[in-house]
Amino acid sequence: MSAGAADLAARLAELKRAKHATVLAHVYTVPEVQDAADFVGDSLGLSREAAGLDPSIRIIVFCGVHFMAETAAMLSPGRTVLLPDATAGCPMADMVSDEDVRAMRREHPGAAVACYVNSTAAVKAESDVCVTSSNAVRVISRLAEREVIFVPDRSLGLWVQKQVPDKRLILWDGFCPIHHAMLRAQVEAARRAHPGALVLAHPENTEELLGLADYIGSTEQIVRHARESKATEFIIATENGILHRLRAQNPGKAFHAVSEGAVCPDMKKSTLESVVACLEGELNPVTVDPAVAGRALRAINRMLELS
Repeated sequence: MSAGAADLAARLAELKRAKHATVLAHVYTVPEVQDAADFVGDSLGLSREAAGLDPSIRIIVFCGVHFMAETAAMLSPGRTVLLPDATAGCPMADMVSDEDVRAMRREHPGAAVACYVNSTAAVKAESDVCVTSSNAVRVISRLAEREVIFVPDRSLGLWVQKQVPDKRLILWDGFCPIHHAMLRAQVEAARRAHPGALVLAHPENTEELLGLADYIGSTEQIVRHARESKATEFIIATENGILHRLRAQNPGKAFHAVSEGAVCPDMKKSTLESVVACLEGELNPVTVDPAVAGRALRAINRMLELS
C-alpha cells in the first residue's frame, strides 16, 4: 500500500470509529477498497452482512453499485447507507423495469416472478422472490410454481434452467455487458498460454463460454473452489476485481484473467478517496420509497429464507 493509500486508510479507520460506521465492499471493487473494507463478498454475502449488523452501527458505506446499496438500505432500516459515487449503476439492472415485470405477469398468469439481485428496488417490489448467482438454483427449485418468470439476466436463467429441468423458466433478455464481452477465443487463447489451468466461470457469461468452463459458480463459489481445489493454476472468467482476493488468499497458486478488459467501470467508481470523502461528508445517501421497500423486502427476505 502506498503512503497516500495508507494515510487514507488511517483516516477512514478514524472516521469509522467516530461515526459508528462500517464499510461493505463487493469483490469487484478496487484492491485498496477491498483491503480497507470491514467485509468483502458477493451479493448474497453482502445482503446477509447488511441484515445482521451490530446495533451500534449507524452508517453503512456500500462500495459497489446502486442496486446493492438499495438492498442494504432495505435490510438495515434506521441506518444511513452511503454510496461513494452516486453515478455507480448497473447496465443489466437498467435493462428491465417494474412495468416490464407487470406486463410479463399479465402474459403468464400463475407464474412466479424471480428477479436476480442485479435489479432495482422497483423490480424487486414486483417480484415474488429475489435470487443471487450463489443461490438461484436452490431458490428456484424450492418454489411451488412450475413456471417462473426470471429477470433480468438471460444467461443466469439459462444456466439455472439446466439445473432445474422440472421448472419452466420464462427469460427476460437482459445481460451483463462485461461478462458477455468475454469470448470463446479468449478462453481458448488463455488455455494455450496456460496449459493445465482450470477455467472458473460465472453464470453471467454466455452459454458458449460456460460450455468451456471446468467450474461454474458465483464469485464467492469461485473463491471457495479455488481455495479448496488441488489445482494450482486457474483462468478466471468473471470481472477482474476478484483476482485480488484470489491471489491474496492463495499465495501458492496462479490466477489469470480471461481478458484484461473484463473490468466493470461502475464497480471501480468506489475508490479509497471517494470512500473517505463520502463518509466524511455523509454524501450520497441511498433511500428507497417506503411503499416500494416494503414490497421489495418481502422478495429479499423470501430469498434469505429459501437459501
